[in-house]
Amino acid sequence: MASYSASGTVSVRPYVTVDTPSTHASAPASDSVWTARQILVVATCFILNMLDGMDVLILSYIAPALSSDWQVSPESLGVVFSAGLAGMAAGGLLIAPLADRFGRRKLILASLIMMAAAMFASGIATSIPELIASRFVVGIGIGTVLASMAALTAEYAPEKHRTFAVGFLQAGYPVGATITGFVVASHVTTHGWQAMLLGAAALCAIAIPLVWLLLPESIAFLLSRQPKGALQKANKLLASIGQPQLDTLPPQQTSETRHAGVRGLLSEGRAPSTILLWLAITFSFMTLYFVISWIPKLAVEAGLPAKDAIYAGAIYNIGAFIGTSSIGLVAMRFDLRRLILVYMVLAAAALTVFGSVAMPLVATLGTAFLIGVFVQGGFNGCYPLAASLYPPEARGTGIGWAMGVGRIGAVIGPMLGGFLLAAKVSLPVIFGIFAVPVVLAGLCAALIRLPKAA
Repeated sequence: MASYSASGTVSVRPYVTVDTPSTHASAPASDSVWTARQILVVATCFILNMLDGMDVLILSYIAPALSSDWQVSPESLGVVFSAGLAGMAAGGLLIAPLADRFGRRKLILASLIMMAAAMFASGIATSIPELIASRFVVGIGIGTVLASMAALTAEYAPEKHRTFAVGFLQAGYPVGATITGFVVASHVTTHGWQAMLLGAAALCAIAIPLVWLLLPESIAFLLSRQPKGALQKANKLLASIGQPQLDTLPPQQTSETRHAGVRGLLSEGRAPSTILLWLAITFSFMTLYFVISWIPKLAVEAGLPAKDAIYAGAIYNIGAFIGTSSIGLVAMRFDLRRLILVYMVLAAAALTVFGSVAMPLVATLGTAFLIGVFVQGGFNGCYPLAASLYPPEARGTGIGWAMGVGRIGAVIGPMLGGFLLAAKVSLPVIFGIFAVPVVLAGLCAALIRLPKAA
């Protein structure tokens, strides 16, 4: 079987790379059997991703109430949306790579504390600048957590189920967003949009001690960086996932330095695929965050009452959960890259129908569901794709940079949507414009080259 000989990764399927039992890189889980520890890691990360979905999407759900309360223009609201996304870019680019140096667990905990404090600040904000600043800090925490969780899940999941596990992890995002949508729809009128933000802050704070107790450190980090007590900690974790114990720590190898940092993303022929991955995620984010930021308001523009429009956003996220879960399952049998292309082409078709065809309520909600399935499902295929492309020493950096660079599209999407709405551009034209990036994203993903089995 083909392998990255210097990095300790090997492709056991044509489109998915996983870690070998090389002691200098990591000690991966068994091929197909799930242990309690592995299930706990993925479940904890899933819950954290639910919180991320809540923290990001809550703003789109409260947008109508916020806009009415403060008389906020679409352009200003677009800047508020984009502030959080800009923060996510900063977190992915600048903070997430530190996980490869200081550990994923520490960085996730620090990010959770930051998110809780910033969500509280957004709930007591009294002006648009204050809201923009607090949302930017929330975004930094989310961008950091997303990359660290994906890397941790990729390491702990059994090799046979790694693509599914990393994909399924991302399904927590729309689940959190969906629950948030229904809660906001039921309570925002009674309690106000500020109370919704404060409630989200409280949930983030509650998660901090749970993560402290339940989430382990990366075994790859312990064996490669070798902090104090690394051998004892690594052996305890190895035992919990059914792996043999180590008598001594492996020698630290120069390959770890070579693969660490941004240099590891561009070495050993990965540069073209890294750039294609960045483009695919940038294009995906452009449409994805246009949709999730504006779909409740766009549904109102399409003729739905305000409450039904919030439900449209929630139902979109139910579709996103189905899409995210399904692509991980189907990718166990088919080429993940081609699968992303198929999802994105279908996403473009659903977007075009939503913006161009007058439909009754049920059909409108059904189309919103399909947009969620294909836009979010296709995009979230990029996470296991990124985890497959990079060796363990650079995986946190790789996923962080891919998602961080991609946030350029996430910032552009909501702002462009706000300007188009303010300019009274018709819905068919708006949705036609945003159907193009998802097709381009699919094409870029399909062109990425990964190691192939011999």
